[in-house]
Amino acid sequence: MPHAIRIHAHGGPEVLRWEEVPKPAPGPGEALVKHAAIGLNYIDIYFRTGLYKPPALPATLGMEGAGTVEAVGEGVTDLRPGDRVAYATAPIGAYSEYRTIKAERLIKLPDAISFDTAAAMMLQGMTAEYLLLRTFKVQPGQTILIHAAAGGVGLIMCQWAKHLGCTVIGTVSTEEKAALAKAHGCDQPIVYTREDFQARVKEITGGRMLPVVYDSVGRETFLKSLDCLAPYGMLVVFGNASGPVPPFDISLLAAKGSLYLTRPTLATYTARREELAASAAALFDVVQKGAVKIAINQRFPLKDAAEAHRALEERRTTGSTVLIP
Repeated sequence: MPHAIRIHAHGGPEVLRWEEVPKPAPGPGEALVKHAAIGLNYIDIYFRTGLYKPPALPATLGMEGAGTVEAVGEGVTDLRPGDRVAYATAPIGAYSEYRTIKAERLIKLPDAISFDTAAAMMLQGMTAEYLLLRTFKVQPGQTILIHAAAGGVGLIMCQWAKHLGCTVIGTVSTEEKAALAKAHGCDQPIVYTREDFQARVKEITGGRMLPVVYDSVGRETFLKSLDCLAPYGMLVVFGNASGPVPPFDISLLAAKGSLYLTRPTLATYTARREELAASAAALFDVVQKGAVKIAINQRFPLKDAAEAHRALEERRTTGSTVLIP
């Protein structure tokens, strides 16, 4: 029988169990995918801990994967067995050797993109696409701040923003991560463990501050991120690695310069099939051009997903991580 990683209760990495599961069969409108690689993302930790609630327990985690179509259900006409596909933002269930998924959520892979690369980039890369091109459409000549610049989304965003003509400031936790971010397009890495990032932004910009800050850290950085913005600037909070942002008085946005605040999700930005296809196409384009290189810096066997979660939570990872069934 095939295997999957499942949780029966919320908690630490130890709740992740490698279990035998029945091989699923595709229903109408679905495809059965045999995974070749699975992406690791911080949202997986949110589901594991219970910050985000799965539909039911036991649950199989994971939002992103790549592999081969093994079978299709009734009514599926645009996919066939043998097609190379990838996905992100589908219902959880990627931590498995096989899974069924709605065919409309699958994207066919170009021949030049490997399964590992696809699994490492679909969720993070399409996140970068909507953040830079749609949530706040960056312009050539702008200076922007990206938190967690050496992470999976961060490295992609740094490269993509640089490709679009931006000057990129990024926060990182170590000198090693600073060097990694700089090698991927970050002009001004700030090691936040020894520097005040808000003070450094003021210094770098000559007091002009920024039109946008992209923040996936959450609670620890929220208030200082607001202080990095110029009047009318936008804070884009798209994650909460340090914990969710607590409630606050919205008049703070007025006091700090008529600021904008948004909390977008990839699920919303790719909810319609045409949006999903356009986002994936934009990502494939910059990757195949070489403007964005996907850094897969960690690989774990799927059965060792608990160790992968520990590494991610302890900030021992850089770039993207994939799980191999």
